Amino acid sequence: MRLARTEPTDQEPDIRARPPLVREFLLVAGLFLAYKFGRQAANGHVEEAFRNAGSVWDLERALHLPGEGAVQGLLLHSQPLIHAANTYYAAVHFPATALFLIWLYWRRPAHYVRSRRVLAALTGAALVLHLLFPLAPPRMLPAAGLVDTGQVYGPTVYGQTPATDTMANQFAAMPSLHVGWAVMVALGLIAATRSRWRRLWLLHPAITLFVVVGTANHYWLDAIVVVALLAVALAAFRLPLSARTVPARLRGPGARGSGEGAPVPAYAGGGSGAYEGGVRPAISEAPVASGTYAGGAR
Repeated sequence: MRLARTEPTDQEPDIRARPPLVREFLLVAGLFLAYKFGRQAANGHVEEAFRNAGSVWDLERALHLPGEGAVQGLLLHSQPLIHAANTYYAAVHFPATALFLIWLYWRRPAHYVRSRRVLAALTGAALVLHLLFPLAPPRMLPAAGLVDTGQVYGPTVYGQTPATDTMANQFAAMPSLHVGWAVMVALGLIAATRSRWRRLWLLHPAITLFVVVGTANHYWLDAIVVVALLAVALAAFRLPLSARTVPARLRGPGARGSGEGAPVPAYAGGGSGAYEGGVRPAISEAPVASGTYAGGAR
């Protein structure tokens, strides 16, 4: 008997595990709109956001975390690199996560359900923190001495006046969903695929972390907090056993191949493995075990 495999296979997806498409579309769209409107509701706490920013900056220095300026200094050596980092920040976050969910829905339905639940829980927890702990990003903090690379070099998704920005809440830096979603995308694809190169998906959160810190949109602590929240969500929504293992397959006479050389149990052929006339009887014609075993021992 072969042991059950613990790697996902490239077999056709089990459509029974795939939720109804319309329901999932409405659910995901509803969650996204709720989050966007929730972030807008958290806007306007300017003074509190800057007080919290000073506290986060001081805490990072007390913890001896590396300065965000060291990462930004690497970007400032090359204007094309800065532009690429700003583009990555603005254009990769939502599309990458959406494509991740779409691919899982069609190819790995059981993984999709779990990933959607984890992302929803993580996003909801982030929204609560946005409401309770408004935080100005390091690009706004004078003590940080960092450049707002989006405004200076472009492109940017934010307005020039944060307090009146109607498109996004710029005082919702804690935690960084850019990092949290990127980590979930990488872990989800590693779990749902079997390529020997699948761990290269970890480059996505690594690049995202470099980008959000280097462009001065997030502190290190923003990333640390979101990874902690993600760990809790992953523990709460464990992957179903059926999606983690492949049932063991018995190889026998009915399996593909000749089946020769496979051991024959004693009770299937009278105990000796030899058959009258050289013909193996059908299963229904095999003698029923009488309670004694080969050699007389039970």
